[in-house]
Amino acid sequence: MNTSLSGGHAEAPIAADAVARLNAVGLDWRHKAVPATAAGLTAGDFLGTAPRLADFQTPLLTLDAGALRGNADRLASWCGEHGVLLAPHGKTTMAPQLWAEQLSRGAWGITVATFAQLRVAREFGVRRLQLANSLTDPHAIEWVAGTASAEMPILSWVDSTGTVDVIDRTLEAIGSTAVLDVLVELGGTGGRTGARGVDAVLDVARAVSASGHLRLVGVSGYEGSLAHAADADSLAAVRAYLGSMKELHGKLLSEGLYGADTSIIITAGGSAYFDDVVDVLASCITAGTAEGGPAVELMIRSGAYIIHDDGFYRGISPFSRDGGTPFAAGMHGWARVVSQPEPGLAILDAGKRDLPVDKGLPRPQLIGSALGGPMTPLTGAQITAVNDQHSYMAFDAGTTTVRPGDVVRLGLSHPCTAFDKWTLIPVLADTDRDQTVVDLIHTFF
Repeated sequence: MNTSLSGGHAEAPIAADAVARLNAVGLDWRHKAVPATAAGLTAGDFLGTAPRLADFQTPLLTLDAGALRGNADRLASWCGEHGVLLAPHGKTTMAPQLWAEQLSRGAWGITVATFAQLRVAREFGVRRLQLANSLTDPHAIEWVAGTASAEMPILSWVDSTGTVDVIDRTLEAIGSTAVLDVLVELGGTGGRTGARGVDAVLDVARAVSASGHLRLVGVSGYEGSLAHAADADSLAAVRAYLGSMKELHGKLLSEGLYGADTSIIITAGGSAYFDDVVDVLASCITAGTAEGGPAVELMIRSGAYIIHDDGFYRGISPFSRDGGTPFAAGMHGWARVVSQPEPGLAILDAGKRDLPVDKGLPRPQLIGSALGGPMTPLTGAQITAVNDQHSYMAFDAGTTTVRPGDVVRLGLSHPCTAFDKWTLIPVLADTDRDQTVVDLIHTFF
C-alpha cells in the first residue's frame, strides 16, 4: 500500500453537516451557561434572538470571536511560512466547532489524547487523527483497527516493546489482518511517556518492524513535560531533547526501520516551544528523492494557541517571548460578589468547578455593577484562594469599593482546564466593545 500521510485529500477534513447540527441542540437546565429564558429553544434559535452578555448569569466563561479568529490565522500563517504541518491538540477544547476553524485554515488533522476523544472526533467526521498516546486497551485497539483506513488514517504512538506485544496479541486474537500506523515516542528523564533514550526507542522500532500488525511512520515526542518556563536552562533542556529526536530519526533511516512506501512524520511541539521544535528539527524535512527516499514532514501539535490566556501561555508562548505581537487572550471568566464579609475581602460566586486554577489563580481585571454594563479597572485586587464554588478576592478597602452584586471580569490561565467545566460556552463579538453573543461553542469531555 503506497500511502502518503501528509499529502492533500479531496474529502472535507471534518463533516460540516455534523458540526452544523449543533445549532439544533435544545437548550435547557443541563447547560449552566444558558439563561433560564432560553430553555426550550435550540442553540440556533437562541442565537437568532441576538443575545448579549447581559442576558446571562454568573458564574460564566466567555470566548472572544476576534481573538479566536486572529490566533487561528496567526499560527496557520506561521506554519505555512515555516513549511510545517499543524495537527492541533483537540483535547484543549474538545469543541468540534473550533476544530473546524483550525482545519479550515489548513491543519493536517486533529490530535487527541484518549480513546474517548478519538470517538468524538470521528463522530464529527474528522478525517485525519493522531492519538498522542499508546494503544493498550484492547477495545481501543480493535476499534482503531476497524476504523482507520488510508483515506481516514489514525496514527498512534508506541514507547515500549510491551505495547507492540499488546497490539499484536489483541489483533491476533480477533483474527484481524489490520496494519496500524505508529510513531515511536522518545521520552526524557522526569518526563511523561516515551522510551527513555535513543537506544531504547530503537529497540521499540525494531519490534515494530518485526510486527505483522504495525508500520512505523514517524517519531513523536513532547518537550513540554521537560520544562515549564522560558528561562535559559528550560530552553536548553527542550533543545537538547529535540536534538535527541533528530538523532533518533537519523538512526531509524540508516537502519531502514521506517515502513515502506510511506511519508514520514516527525512530531513535537505544544503551545509553549513550537519555535524551538522548528528551529531544531526543520532540517529533517525533505520532499523525498528520485531514488525512492522517503518524504519527511515536521508536525507541531499546538492546542492552546487558539484560545491563549492571561496567565501561563501569555508568559511562555514564543510570540510573547520574541518581542513580537503575542496571541490574544480569547477567554474570560465572569463572577459576581456574593458576600463582602470583612474589609478588603469579597467572596465571588465562581470556583474550581467553573474556572481553571492549576496553572495560576484567576486575575481580577475589571469590576462593574452589572454583567454587560460599564466596568472599571480593578487595580491591586487579587484572588488569594479558590474553593469548589467560591473565590476569595482581596482588595484595598481604602481605595476600592466592592459591593454584593458587583460583577468582576477575570483573566484566566490554561484553556485546557477551563473548557472541561462547560458544556456550552458563549462567544462574544468583542469582549471590550461589542458583547453580542455570536456563537455557542459545544464541548464534549
